[in-house]
This record gives sequence, structure tokens and C-alpha cells, in this order.
Amino acid sequence: MTDTTSVLGYAWPMIVSAGEKISFHLSSPTLASAEATLVRVRCADPDPAGPGLRVTDMPSSINGPVALSHQPLRPGSCAVIADAPALVDFQSFTVGAFVWPTMPGDRAQTIISRWSDEGGGWRLGLDAAGHLEFVLSAKGETWRAATAQPLVVREWALVGGTWDAEAGALRVMVHSLDAQGGRERRATVDASGPTKMQWPANVPLVIAAQTNESTPFSAFYDGKIDRPRLYAEALGINALHRLCDACEITPADARVVAAWNFSLDVPTSAITDMSANRLHGTVRQMPARGMTGANWDGSSDRWTEKPDQYGAIHFHSDDMADAEWKPTIDFTIPKDWRSGFYALQVRAHPAGAEPVESFVGFFVRADLARPRAPMAFVASTATFLAYANSALRLDQVHAEAMLEGLLTLSRDDVYLQEHRELGLSTYDTHADGSGWCISTAKRPILNMRPRGNVFNYGNDTHFIDWLEQMGHDYDIVTDDDIHRHGLQVLKPYRCVVTGSHPEYISREIWEAFDAYQQGGGRHMYLGGNGFYWRIAYHRTEPHAIEMRRGMTGLRTWEGEAGETALAFTGEPSSTWRSNGRPPQRLVGVGFDAQVFTHSSPYRWLDAARAPGLEWLTVGIDLDQPLGDFGLRGNGAAGVEVDRFELTLGTPPDAVWLATADRLGYGGTPAPEELRTLHRGVMGDQNAQVRADLVYFPTANGGAVFSTGSIAWVCALSHNDYDNNISRLAGNVLKRFLDDRPL
Repeated sequence: MTDTTSVLGYAWPMIVSAGEKISFHLSSPTLASAEATLVRVRCADPDPAGPGLRVTDMPSSINGPVALSHQPLRPGSCAVIADAPALVDFQSFTVGAFVWPTMPGDRAQTIISRWSDEGGGWRLGLDAAGHLEFVLSAKGETWRAATAQPLVVREWALVGGTWDAEAGALRVMVHSLDAQGGRERRATVDASGPTKMQWPANVPLVIAAQTNESTPFSAFYDGKIDRPRLYAEALGINALHRLCDACEITPADARVVAAWNFSLDVPTSAITDMSANRLHGTVRQMPARGMTGANWDGSSDRWTEKPDQYGAIHFHSDDMADAEWKPTIDFTIPKDWRSGFYALQVRAHPAGAEPVESFVGFFVRADLARPRAPMAFVASTATFLAYANSALRLDQVHAEAMLEGLLTLSRDDVYLQEHRELGLSTYDTHADGSGWCISTAKRPILNMRPRGNVFNYGNDTHFIDWLEQMGHDYDIVTDDDIHRHGLQVLKPYRCVVTGSHPEYISREIWEAFDAYQQGGGRHMYLGGNGFYWRIAYHRTEPHAIEMRRGMTGLRTWEGEAGETALAFTGEPSSTWRSNGRPPQRLVGVGFDAQVFTHSSPYRWLDAARAPGLEWLTVGIDLDQPLGDFGLRGNGAAGVEVDRFELTLGTPPDAVWLATADRLGYGGTPAPEELRTLHRGVMGDQNAQVRADLVYFPTANGGAVFSTGSIAWVCALSHNDYDNNISRLAGNVLKRFLDDRPL
């Protein structure tokens, strides 16, 4: 086997223009050096039944030996407040917050701390058994108070710790917000403590972790924290409850050292202190914000409507947004490079070990408003990020039943199971069972590169391979650029093509495509399950997306009630269909089913023979199956499929050209397709489970052609590209590039 993981890395930025600088951040725990080569990617899928891995070496100054070193990954989110005089200007004090712990008893976790392993300090947290503890330490001596019972998982509680210097006493306090049914954990525990403390210098205050001399943070907390408070006086539980319960704090009370309000600045990395000390801070590794707090009453499901009820941040010990690796190689993209899919190929031949070949994927975008070709292919970078490092196949218990076969694991699959510090995809769950909401490109992504899992990135390169084989000129544009610049990215092109699975779409991307089509643009949608989930991009951090799955759509996890609004923008998330924009309105077809057992051919319908559509079927026998071959299940219609549906917005002038409606019992409808459950919902008995081929004209001479199947592009190369799927794609592309109105 080829070793694909001994060298890992990421490119920053992930998307560049010709003439711009790019950095490659590499790491290897075993190799001191390797050979690096920049390559242009034509086909990223090494399957020998298809075109195979096809990359072209690009001349560059960085091709050759590259020195490597190990750069560790340090996951875990927390909030950090820089050291300040106000944090040492007291003796007696109380610290507290509302908490909703998700992994009590898993290991020791810190809720709030100002702690140094060398100099001591204080920390409020959970011990390894999940008991609340309050600890002070100085000069090698430690004082501790702890509860007898652990906190209850996923239940709100007010927690606090108090040090009374005059009395030489510590106190730890818990007040359960719901005391019914065995949830009661009310406790007040006293212990002896010091009468004076010398606080360590140059130590930040940390929420949801503590400082560590080597990492630099440790003891990460899993769960939500709401309205943390620090008060320069020893308080009882009732007074602490009043302090934490207040959403507004009077700055005139000088004893309030800090009162953080997480409901402010939700889309940012900033946290705001309402006290007169202004001990503002930042969060690291992008924890989930805009989350329901201890006072959420269910009267709203968006943090923008009732922000005071969304004062919680959900921290995770495995959050990973930025690997923070140092750059290994810097390179300026030559101005004459074409836009495209590119990668840094890293190879080595260690003695006595498997050959190493690893890739770091990146994209060179076409210049805005200066096209080099009449058509553009859209790199679905939002979808690539949504699936980045998906461990789903091994994590979901029904994977083999769904596939009706044994899982075949790649080196990347095994590596991900052993190294979840890479950060997983928005299909996966954190260690505490909550879903990953955020995905970024500042980390190695194993399935956005040649030789990686072929879903999405690898599948899409089959269309690039076809374009190259057939001699079509093209530009590459990306989701990120369409989101940022809107219609002006698409407008210069006579035809724009979206690939096998453009599933994750921001409002800005949707509106750009809608305006493009309304303005006379021609759109070839060659995939399935496209334009399905509503996402947001971070306003200031490039290549960072957020999505909330909510309780609709085909989903691998569900968010908590009230937490479907996107923290990055405040917009509702979930599916576009539940947001009033079914994909049928944009591209004529919309997601209706999965079928992983096999793929099928289409059968032509009478509408395909209509006068005026002869250009579409030139050289194709309409009495023969369309696409009874392919690399994904031996057919062109499969994996995830879309349906023509007038009631969901398919245009009334749309032509229903062909259908694959014999998908068998493996055709499983999406949840939103089911009103009630009965035995006849699967593809062998349900006419709604199908893939449809659709064409319709739009305003000003534009048009849309949709295939409704992820498997479609993986049939293009069959029989050395001489087949009816390839011919149909060529017919449509030729006509869509023709200036004559449609």
C-alpha cells in the first residue's frame, strides 16, 4: 500500500489567484525530508477501472527536497482573558457560572481558572469523577473543596467556588435548576483554606480550560457555560444566583471583577466583560456560539430575537479550527498558471517501509471578471469543507447495512480513527455527542486531495478529466468566491457547471445563481442532493463555514432545541427546502432519496422527442438505456438522487427528459419526503424515489440542465469516453456555449 499519512499538511490560503502567495504547512512525525512537487490535478480518483490518478507536474522553484518536522495538533476550545491588574487585586472572592456539562466523569475538566502549574492559583472545575471542585494552590500547598455527587450530564446547574480569606475557608456550591426526577445536586461543601494568597504573575484567566506550561492549555471542559462571574467578596449560593442570573450588571459595583456576557459579539471571536474592568477576551478554536442558556424558555429559536436567552457557549475538548502550524514552504503562483485544482505532492521512499505519497490540495481561481474561457466549473469548496475529514462510515452503526457490503478502509480512514485531533466534518459528532457545526481549512483535510476518499472532491475531478479529454476550455471558480463576490463571478461566463454534489450553499451563493440564470446564464447541474443545506461563511475568517442541522433533512445528528440559527450570521440554518427555497425552484430537481446498493440507468421519456430539442439528443438512441454503466454502482443514476416535482417549484415549462425510477429496495427516501411511515416507502414500491433528467429555459435566453444524480459524472469516461452520457453532456455543453437564445 501507499502511505498517505506520514506527511500531512494544509495550504493557506486554500484558494489563491495567479500572482498571489500561498504557504504550505507540513508536518511529519517520522520523516526528516521528502520530495515536493506542485501538480495540476486532472483526476484525483486512483480507481483503475476509471481514468486513474492523473496529475501534471508544474514547473516551480519549490520542486525538490523539503525539510520536515513534527508539528503537533492541539484541539480544544476555551476563552482566554489576558492577565490584568484587576485579576490580582483582591483576596477573598467568588467565581461562578451556569453550566451544562456533557461529559462529567470522563476526566478532570476546568470550568474557570487562573492557574499555573508552577505558580499555583485557583480553578473551579470537575474532578475525574465529575464532582464539582474548587482548588487553590500556592508554594506547593493545595486547598480543595469538592461535592460528594457528580453533576448530571446535560442538565443546567449553577456552580460556584468561594474563598473567604478572613475565615480561612473554601466553599464549593451547586444549585440544580431542575430538581425533579433525580436531577437534584444541590450542595454546599466547606473546607479549610489559606488566609492569604500570592497570586501568580503573567497568567491569563481561562474559561473552559486552564493554562499548561507545554501545550499551552489543558483540562478542557465539554459542555455549555453561561454568564460566568468573578466577584471580589465571598458570597453564598443565593447571592451568587442573583449575580449570575442578571443579564445586565451595574459597573458601579467595584466588587464585580468580571461579568462576561457571551450573548454579545456572537459572530466573532470576542467575549465581552460588562464590569468596569473591561476584561474582554477571545475564544480559540471556534466553539459553538449563539447557544441556548440556562434561562432559555422556548419562546424563540433564534439568538438574534432574544439574545439574553442565548448567553451560552458550547465548548468542546476536540474543537479544531486552526492547526496553528508554521509554514514549511512559501510560493507565489505564477501569473500564467491556469485556474484549476492543484496540489502539493510530497513523496518519500523510507528504507524498509512503504512508499509515501501524500497530497495537499488547493485551488487557483480564475480572475474576477477576466475569464480565460467561455465556461466555468464551480469547485464546491463549501461542500468540501462540510465533509472535511468525515469519519462517518465507521462511526454510524448502520453503514454496512446501508451499503449492503463490508466497509473497505483506506489508510486515511484508519488514520482518522486514531487521530481525531485533526478535527472532523459537519457529519460527525464531538466526543460529547454534539454535532460539529463549524469546519475550516486551517488544518489537514484528508478527503480534499488526490488519493483521498472520492466522494465530492474525487468525483468532481471526473468532470475535469472529461473536459480535458474532450478538449473543452474552462475556468475554475469556487463557492468561496461566489459567496464573497456574488453574481460578478458567474456573469462573465456563457455557461457555468456545478458538479456531482454542490450540497452546502449560503444565501449569497443561492442568490448569485438565481440572478445568473435570470440574466440569461446557462447552468449545467451535473449532480444530486445539490443546493440542499443552508450554511454561512464566517465574516472575517476565510474558508470557515457553519451549519446547524436542526430537526429536518437527512441528518446524522440533531442540534438541541432552539439552536438552529447560525452564529456566524444569525440566519436560520437547516435545509433550503425548510427555508422556503426547495432546490426545484433553482435547478428543476431536488433531493428525494439515497441509493447506495447500486446505481441504475435512466429511461428516456416522450418529452425528450419534442420538436426543438433535437440538439440535445444528437447521436443518442432514445430507445436504449441512458447510462447503464459507471464507476459508482454500475450506473449513472445513484448514490443520492433528485426528483422533478412541480409542487416543490419545478418550473412549469421544465421538460422532464428521462427518469431512473427503478432504484429498487435500496432507494431510501429522505425524511422530509415521508408524511407517515408504512412498508411501501422504499424505492421498489415508491414512484417518488427516482432520479430525473430535466431541462428548462430561463429568462433572457438562459437555460438549466440537471441530471439529478451524484453518480452521473463518474460514468463519463466509460468505454474510453465513447458513451451516451458523455455524448449527452457534450451536446448540452455545445448548445449552452452557443450564443443563440434557447
